[in-house]
Amino acid sequence: MTLRQKLLLVALCTLALPVAGWLYVRQMETLLREGQAQALLASARAMARSLVVVDAPLPPAGPAWYLQRTPVPITIDGYGDDWAPLSPWAQSFGSNAKVMLAEDDHWLYFSVEVRAPQRRRADAGDRLALSADHLIVSIASGEDAQRYLLASAAPGPTTAIALDAEAGVLPDRINAQWQEDGSGFRVEFRLPRGLRLDRFGLGVHVAAAGDNEPLSAESRPLVDFSPALSQELARLAPDGVRVRLLSADAWLVAQSGRLDLPDLPASERPGWFASLVYRSLLATRFDAESAWAEDAPRIDLPEVREAIAGKPATAWRAGEARSSVVLDVAMPVQARGKLHGVVLLEQPSRAVPLLANRALFGLLLTSFAVLLVAGGVLLLFATRLTIRLRRLRNAAERAQANDGQFDGPFPLTDAADELGDLARSFERLFVVVGGYTDYLRTLASKLSHELNTPLAIVKSSLDNLDHAGLPAEAEPYLARARDGVARLGALVRAMSEASRMERAIAAAEAEDVDLADIVRGCAEGYRVLAGDRRLDVELPGTPVFMHVSPELVAQALDKLFDNALSFTPGDGWMRIALRPTADGADIELANQGPPLPAAMQGRLFDSLVSLRDKATPGDAPHLGLGLYVVRLVAERHQGSASARNLDGGVAFTLHLKGLPRQRLA
Repeated sequence: MTLRQKLLLVALCTLALPVAGWLYVRQMETLLREGQAQALLASARAMARSLVVVDAPLPPAGPAWYLQRTPVPITIDGYGDDWAPLSPWAQSFGSNAKVMLAEDDHWLYFSVEVRAPQRRRADAGDRLALSADHLIVSIASGEDAQRYLLASAAPGPTTAIALDAEAGVLPDRINAQWQEDGSGFRVEFRLPRGLRLDRFGLGVHVAAAGDNEPLSAESRPLVDFSPALSQELARLAPDGVRVRLLSADAWLVAQSGRLDLPDLPASERPGWFASLVYRSLLATRFDAESAWAEDAPRIDLPEVREAIAGKPATAWRAGEARSSVVLDVAMPVQARGKLHGVVLLEQPSRAVPLLANRALFGLLLTSFAVLLVAGGVLLLFATRLTIRLRRLRNAAERAQANDGQFDGPFPLTDAADELGDLARSFERLFVVVGGYTDYLRTLASKLSHELNTPLAIVKSSLDNLDHAGLPAEAEPYLARARDGVARLGALVRAMSEASRMERAIAAAEAEDVDLADIVRGCAEGYRVLAGDRRLDVELPGTPVFMHVSPELVAQALDKLFDNALSFTPGDGWMRIALRPTADGADIELANQGPPLPAAMQGRLFDSLVSLRDKATPGDAPHLGLGLYVVRLVAERHQGSASARNLDGGVAFTLHLKGLPRQRLA
């Protein structure tokens, strides 16, 4: 990972600012919700108390039968086709019966569906009717009450007979329809609205289930939607809020208001993107979607059930309009310690989403601008820092390639920061390294110059001793002294030759020659020296003309061959290859032998570096100057020298680009 990438990664830490702001906006949205919920809870509590104080006609406490409104008259035929729109809100009775009650302007309609796979039939007038499947129906109007026995021996019309004495205006018989199928039976009947019924009771007796209870019916009050109570709610309801009054069983008995939002100008209406942002990033939680139909007779919501249990509850739901929310508040209505119903307040709002969206978008714009500026500044800083580091690296590499010598002033030494300190340290280091390199380069010539005189004195002294007539036992010591002087003389001559070679290389003149002819001529001369070793020569099929010094190229090949010959076994192989390149040519000399040590591959072409073992008596001394001369020849031709290991051998490559051409004055 580059420095710029690291700094850009650090710049991403500024994302913590918008994240913190986003969390703050979410918390603000939660606080706005809580404030709105507390205000609506106070309104709901005040409305519930007002309904009790003004003695409004509240629904009765406890279970009740709810009369649904039917838009068309229901045909009493014992079938459920006419009841299909009302069937989703059928009221369960016991474990095996469902009851539906409906009303229009003239009639009250009753439908009882009983599950009874096994049937026992008898008419209501039969003496066995009480031991067969039958219904006990009770109705009441004020102080008048009556019970009826309803049974049938066969599907079709039937009559329910009264069980009690004559009870005022209530009829003594009720005409009904009885229909059966494989799962049970269904009973339908109707009564006039003029009876002003206020209670209805039902008892279901299935003979196969062992129901042998007395002739009883569970009586409950009748509840329906009350326009009068709706008007009372309209007087007490706050503006912009829909109010519903529910019975203790969550049946709708009164309603006022609608879920209408104030109209906004087109420029201020939130779009789909703002709505998506609010619901996905800001809204803390919405309760599950539920039916919002205004004509639903039963409002069975979680907050309503919680209020029926005696505890006020709130809930938030997504509104029908885009970017709107609806706050539900359910408040129990209690009078004299009894629960008579629940007041449900529903308040639609765009204020909370609008405020939260505006705050978030403002935060995002500010954060994006800050992030863009911070990222740009860090990118510029990283780019400048990278450029300075690259200048420092390039200068160090050039100095290293030039044996520690600078080709100009070292960069960044005048900088006042840490990079300036580093550059000045590098400059001092390369000054020391360059001085040491210069010392090593001139060491051979200095030693050869300084050793010539002492060697001449020692040699002349040995000659004088030879003429002085030494005893016989001193002759071996004199011979050993002469041998040492000879070896020292060879070393001095080798060092002098290296110094002269450096000067000769620097002053060499070039000409246009075919490198293939030079390599071919050198290889022919090496075959005699190779002895039993195999020498292969690989030359291109076309001439390779270059502007070089033929003597220097041949001398470099001599040094490479001499180095390869000393390491190649007697039955080994050697190979000389010439390969043209895009900018010059490569001369490679490969030989069989031990691999190069990894630690020495970068130092092989330095002065006074050798991989040979110490010379034995009689061997020529090796000062490690041969490959150094190869390197000087390559650099004189604007090229380089390199070495690499092969499978079972070593290859030395001389890469030549040619000498620069001299301009005529």
